[in-house]
Amino acid sequence: MATEPKTRYTYADLERFAEDNLRREIIDGELIVTAAPATRHQQVVMTLAGELYQYVKSHGGKVFPAPTDVFFSDTNVVEPDVLFVRAEHASKVEKNFVRAAPDVVVEVSSPSTRRFELIRKRELYERFGVPEYWYVDLEPDRVEVYRLHEGIYGPPRLLLRGDVLESPEVPGFALAVEDLLGPPEHG
Repeated sequence: MATEPKTRYTYADLERFAEDNLRREIIDGELIVTAAPATRHQQVVMTLAGELYQYVKSHGGKVFPAPTDVFFSDTNVVEPDVLFVRAEHASKVEKNFVRAAPDVVVEVSSPSTRRFELIRKRELYERFGVPEYWYVDLEPDRVEVYRLHEGIYGPPRLLLRGDVLESPEVPGFALAVEDLLGPPEHG
């Protein structure tokens, strides 16, 4: 993960970069660049996006895997690994990005982005009112669910392999954490 030295980047700056398999996000005008993630990361993203896609086919709403921009402001644009927007909030989905807070954002851990996702992105999601943030932590094999309450995320609800991921933001959705994480990774 690298940051670029420039006073303030905006969404217009992001639009000027060439497609090169790097993820570029801006938080408070700072450009953050990350390389493509590992295969296990991508498998978890595909599993979750696929399960949510099946959900939206029967319940409505929208689900997008990265790269899909979430535009909070001109200087705060990020690409969660997966995002979900309820049917009644579909007007947030525009041609080039999702404007404002999706109902759920998901980040899947990578060794190089762990601190960034657990601190900077979590704080950003909290500040812009994302009702729920799911952090899929592949090292300890768990899901951390942060729910917004009175404008802040409290301590996360920790879900382990024997648990089921459910959410009031996605009524009727249920996914076994075991199925999400796939086989344990050893060594």
